[in-house]
Amino acid sequence: MFKGFIYNKKVAPYVFILPFILVFLVFFISPMINTIIMSFQNVLPGSREFVGLDNYTKLLGDKVFLIALANSFKYMIWTLILLIPIPMVLACIINSKLMVGREFFKAALYIPALTSVAVAGIVFRFSFGEQATSLMNQFTALFGMEPYKWLKNGTTGFIVLLVLACWRWTGVNMLYFLSGLKNIPAELYESADIDGASTWQKFRYVTIPQLKPTTIYVLTISIYAGLAMFIESYMIYNGNNSPNNIGLTIVGYLYRQGIEKNAMGYASAVGLVLFIVGMAINLVQLKLNGTFKKED
Repeated sequence: MFKGFIYNKKVAPYVFILPFILVFLVFFISPMINTIIMSFQNVLPGSREFVGLDNYTKLLGDKVFLIALANSFKYMIWTLILLIPIPMVLACIINSKLMVGREFFKAALYIPALTSVAVAGIVFRFSFGEQATSLMNQFTALFGMEPYKWLKNGTTGFIVLLVLACWRWTGVNMLYFLSGLKNIPAELYESADIDGASTWQKFRYVTIPQLKPTTIYVLTISIYAGLAMFIESYMIYNGNNSPNNIGLTIVGYLYRQGIEKNAMGYASAVGLVLFIVGMAINLVQLKLNGTFKKED
């Protein structure tokens, strides 16, 4: 009887998706519900006290949280500006028939993504150290410049984070765009050649429109990645306490409240705000990009 139930054509699809449903319920829905409940509580070891909207009210007047929020937004926007057009152009160059050593450049640009973010953060911390022996200060010394405290200045510290992001993720996004380029029919470019289109015109009127699904996907994951950045900043600043919070992000602030200060209720409110903000931004951009439009 049980065997007949398993092999039933109506039941079999549900049996196959059951592991995913169970994992989704246990590792996503259950923690999400618990986070929502905890955000309205003052959570202490062994006790919970309902405090209503106090955690959210506290967030609105928390200057450090607003700094972390601004840092995360700035980081997200700049990574979108850099990590979408640059990988797209590199993908087009590598995909060109005139490109020599295509496989070498693909591998070379992807290798940084295989590096541990912790190791990469440490390397960048020493490279941009304030000592005269650090790599960047040795380089600038060639031009007669004095040693500079790169990570203690808001602008240069932020640039270091962007350089690390570009170093690690340019190759990954480039491969996404390369996959998208492989799906563009060659007939479109042949027609453009017959019409006398230039390289720029083919890129603008053929490549970019045809890469729209890939671009939307890269944009979506990049928004979440930008808002969720934490380990890079933590490793570069050797902890979660950067000078004047110039490297503090929303996730870093969540970590500070939940782990370092053991204020799990307040940290839950921070995490829930992060989730809502990230979801809202992506829903808006998906709507503007026509993702939810019905096909004719």
